[in-house]
Amino acid sequence: MNRGHLIEKVAKKAKVSKIAADQMLDIIFAEMADALKRGEKVIIKDLLTLSVSVRQSRNGRNPQTGEPIKIEEKKAIRAKAGKKLDTMLNRNRRFEDLLQEGLETADLKKSN
Repeated sequence: MNRGHLIEKVAKKAKVSKIAADQMLDIIFAEMADALKRGEKVIIKDLLTLSVSVRQSRNGRNPQTGEPIKIEEKKAIRAKAGKKLDTMLNRNRRFEDLLQEGLETADLKKSN
């Protein structure tokens, strides 16, 4: 799925224009990027956790010449699947069904 497909799906499910869906995604992604830049984790419950990890500087070799080189420290994004996403991928379930089950369980707990 690419950004265009995501915009189409959001527009259809939210019953908004593609332009509005694109603007919503811009806002969401910008906020996520800003949080990561500040060193914060981005946690989307049941789906995904994004965090920044630092790869320490190290010595390496130029693959063409074999010459030793210094590889600088670098920040990298680390992604971890949430429990429901992991269940969906490994048990052939739809994510929407798992979310609905969670909502129904929450409703039962509230009524008790």
